[in-house]
Amino acid sequence: TGTGALAGGALGALAGLAVGGDAKGAAIGGAIGAIAGGGIGAYMDSQEREFRQALAGTGVSVVRNGDMLTLIMPGNVTFPTDEYTILPNFYSTLNAVSTVLRKYDRTAVNVNGYTDSTGSVEYNQRLSQERANSVGNYLVQSGVGANRISAVGFGPSNPIASNATPEGRAQNRRVEIQISAVRM
Repeated sequence: TGTGALAGGALGALAGLAVGGDAKGAAIGGAIGAIAGGGIGAYMDSQEREFRQALAGTGVSVVRNGDMLTLIMPGNVTFPTDEYTILPNFYSTLNAVSTVLRKYDRTAVNVNGYTDSTGSVEYNQRLSQERANSVGNYLVQSGVGANRISAVGFGPSNPIASNATPEGRAQNRRVEIQISAVRM
């Protein structure tokens, strides 16, 4: 995409200037960086399209921010209350995620677990970590390379809504899968 090409061009120009110390080196580095950045953007564009298609109607949101995709999986479709065992009807959604991740294997995958603020911070931290682990382990068992996946629980930190209402707490109970391009 244009953003990827611009970012790649700027980084390439800086690298070319640092290595070559002149405008010619910067121009060559900028051109190479722009091509690589554009390639990454196109790669993420294709992956985004496939995720949107595969996850339509599942309750999972696909959010794009530059060359990073975030799959937001609400707690009500992923896990029973206060548990980290994946709901049986969510396996088909995770299978769809796994299929796309296996196809686009030049990405890093961060599985992040979150809770609401009900209960102790320690309990919520542990629960969010176990939920992130459950999703990450399932993806590995489904054929996604373990070397690509990290799982982190954030407990009640990083809320996306107010914890003062039942609706807000429900939004905060989620797992997010962040997918970022590995430089090609």
